[in-house]
Amino acid sequence: MEFIAIAKAIALFSLVGPGIAIGLIGGQAMRAIGRNPNAANAIKTSMLLALAFAEFLGLLAFLSLFLIK
Repeated sequence: MEFIAIAKAIALFSLVGPGIAIGLIGGQAMRAIGRNPNAANAIKTSMLLALAFAEFLGLLAFLSLFLIK
């Protein structure tokens, strides 16, 4: 029983990584758009793709909480 709680705690802390990544991706994209407004469409497309990957990793970490029994 004790090991299950430890495993769930580790899975819960794995949600921190994607959260930080999403913040960094958004912040750096806004900085890039501020420096080069003409490339805003290309930057937004790349940002959304990177956000989707980071969010998917967050969802996998979240689902792993429910798979641990």
